[in-house]
Amino acid sequence: MKSINLIILLTLLSVSTFAQYTGEGTIEYKRSTNLSRVIDDMDKDERRWIDKYRSQIPKHKIAYFDLHFNMNYSMYTPGRDPDVPQKNFWVGRHPAAENKVYTNFKTQKVTALKQVYEENFLVKDSMRKIDWKIMDEVRTIANFKCRKAVGVMCDSVYVVAFYTDDIMVSGGPEMFSGLPGMIMQVAVPRLHTTWIATKVDIKTPDEKEFKIPKKGKESTQEDMISTIHKSIKRWGKDYADKMVWWALL
Repeated sequence: MKSINLIILLTLLSVSTFAQYTGEGTIEYKRSTNLSRVIDDMDKDERRWIDKYRSQIPKHKIAYFDLHFNMNYSMYTPGRDPDVPQKNFWVGRHPAAENKVYTNFKTQKVTALKQVYEENFLVKDSMRKIDWKIMDEVRTIANFKCRKAVGVMCDSVYVVAFYTDDIMVSGGPEMFSGLPGMIMQVAVPRLHTTWIATKVDIKTPDEKEFKIPKKGKESTQEDMISTIHKSIKRWGKDYADKMVWWALL
């Protein structure tokens, strides 16, 4: 009986270790944008006409994305459709709807396909650097123990993340990275948007999942920002800044 119990214990420990530590797999992220807060941020003239339809606008805009990863590469792409069909209101659209982001952890380079309204940018640049500060708060996300970290992007945009060192890849959704493990949740309060891992599949991704984006206007992040500002500067600084933040995700 003792030998049987020992075998069971060793099996459970083996399964637990395999489940907790991995360097490859696929993560599904649910992105949620609080449209009520987005509307509240609009100026009075914008809100005047959008308020007429506010009762028809859902509180949140939901989208799903998949992150395929191993120790060398990751590929972030649009995923499945939401369970509840999303109405196509103007207020729920943003430039990050169809982002595809390929990250090469060996070279520290990123190739990202980003659509900003009618223009497709193929951004080739270095991985973004965020000066993260690791905090004490801990929470469980998709069955992984995660620790909180805070940082700033675009000089002034506050970012809150939760990462797990049980996934031994310093990656995350969009272009977020730089923590000692995989980012499982990230929030950008000024964009009223949160990404959270809903499930993790630790099977080895097929190599075809790491297909590098190729179509689009080649540019660096700096070039893309310049183009966006020139295109929408007439819409006001606040709106232009938010479009830049979305594009730089």
